[in-house]
Amino acid sequence: MPNPFPGMNPYLEQPDYWSDFHNQLVAAIARRLVPQLLPKYRVVTDKWVYTVTDALTVAMGRPDVSIQQRQTNPTPIATTPKATGHPVKVRVPVPMEMQQSYLEVKDAATQIVVTVLEVLSPANKRGEGRSKYMAKRQQILGSQTHLVEIDLLRAGQPFLMEPDVAQSHYRILVSRAPQRPLADLYAFNVSDVIPAVPLPLGPEDEDVLLNVQSLLSELYEQLGYDYFIDYEQAPPMPWLAAELQPYLSKES
Repeated sequence: MPNPFPGMNPYLEQPDYWSDFHNQLVAAIARRLVPQLLPKYRVVTDKWVYTVTDALTVAMGRPDVSIQQRQTNPTPIATTPKATGHPVKVRVPVPMEMQQSYLEVKDAATQIVVTVLEVLSPANKRGEGRSKYMAKRQQILGSQTHLVEIDLLRAGQPFLMEPDVAQSHYRILVSRAPQRPLADLYAFNVSDVIPAVPLPLGPEDEDVLLNVQSLLSELYEQLGYDYFIDYEQAPPMPWLAAELQPYLSKES
């Protein structure tokens, strides 16, 4: 069965599916780009490895307390602390190694990185992981390397920019080195087809068009997500079931 949504499928944002989908999408983008860029450019898949020590961090899309709570907000009950001689199990911050795949487009002759393509994960958008990613992002933005940043996650805080378009569900940023601090932002919602965006290359070469929507649609069917996603369950936060039901009703 095809993806029931016109663009991004919010159910793929669930912790059970996101990590696999992220890796599959990065690999699919690489396969799509390679034949268009040969022989002048190489497309290299690399892994960004870093450590965080957040107490309740989301490890590359794995569930944490905020996701397990979903939309339930029980009324707090006042209690009086009681001394006890028995231990209570608690959770403490521990270092966690994070790995995230991303793409580099390199000049085949010089091995200079021309463009970096990132698909954001939950850890990039909050907590210590956000700070780590921001440092990496600023390093790219301060260089002569282009940046294409794909954000297919509604949850988490979008990165600051002017004008503020944080109200959109999703966004793709195309930052060309010669035009900074200006960049092109493609903002879209769950009701929209994911826009095709240009991948900037060297100054003598034309952009290559990247169609993320076609890749998502292919992956959805090839990997059989329709067999495993339970659309009767509550969607991942901050989505509300009522927001997504019109798209699912068309399939029933």
